[in-house]
Amino acid sequence: MVVIHALIPVFGLILLGYLLGWRRWVPSDAGGSLNAVTFKLFMPVLLFSGLAKADLGQALSPLLVLVYFLPALAVFSVVNLIMHRRIGHPTSMGLAASYSNNVLVGIPVVTLVLGSDYLVYLFAILIFHSLVLFTAQSLYNAFWAKEDGKGFDLRSTLRSLANPLIIGLLLGALLNLSGWQVPSPLWKAVEWLASAALPCALLVLGLSLSHYRLHLSASMSLLTLSKLVLFPIGVLIAGIAIPGLEPEARTVLVIMAACPTGVNVLAFHMGQQDNRIISSVIFMSTLLSAVTLPLWLVLLGG
Repeated sequence: MVVIHALIPVFGLILLGYLLGWRRWVPSDAGGSLNAVTFKLFMPVLLFSGLAKADLGQALSPLLVLVYFLPALAVFSVVNLIMHRRIGHPTSMGLAASYSNNVLVGIPVVTLVLGSDYLVYLFAILIFHSLVLFTAQSLYNAFWAKEDGKGFDLRSTLRSLANPLIIGLLLGALLNLSGWQVPSPLWKAVEWLASAALPCALLVLGLSLSHYRLHLSASMSLLTLSKLVLFPIGVLIAGIAIPGLEPEARTVLVIMAACPTGVNVLAFHMGQQDNRIISSVIFMSTLLSAVTLPLWLVLLGG
């Protein structure tokens, strides 16, 4: 019951955002403005403040990266190969099965259920999350799409990393390592901005989901199952098999893997069929994660 009570605010705000968008009580331009201020100000400040106070000795462990990204790349590769063979051309569906919404869902869930001290493990993965998986998708596209004259676009990959979220993480790490103390009045302003991040992020997710349409298909079901079940199972097995990882860190990594598909995957869609399936996966995985995340937390003893 503790887990359920902790998750009610998370999915309650997502539902509220969905209703606001579905009923058009919030105009699309207002939703876009909320999205912009959330991702360009509130969330970067939250990441900055969290990493500035974190124990970097825990966050810099290479085991975290190994335990999370080995299963992620395995799921990415297997799903992409299966869907490529099934459809007959490259897709971004492996990315949909391995790229988690760790900002909009992961941070609120870890904060409310486990506590803010556990965010240090999430931040360690978040720094490399887009770099590893977006690069893998770009390399996959370049390898299989040579006949279309496409290659690995390093500039686009790097541009995807130059975003306020990564900048907030890096600035927080630099402040932490420098040992400099932010004056109390300024830090109070940072805390106020950070406190707006989680509720606004969940509302933004709900608003964005209200624009998606669900198209049921075998491919959508396979991707959703891979994202919510197979990927976290892989991380759990890796966390147990690879010695040296603390149980608390393993719990956070499994929860991150069990989060629904991130909306950024749509930026890599390859055609209308890709777009329709991935949009449905984002919608369905977010909906079903209201059931699967509590189950994972109970299983892990969260």
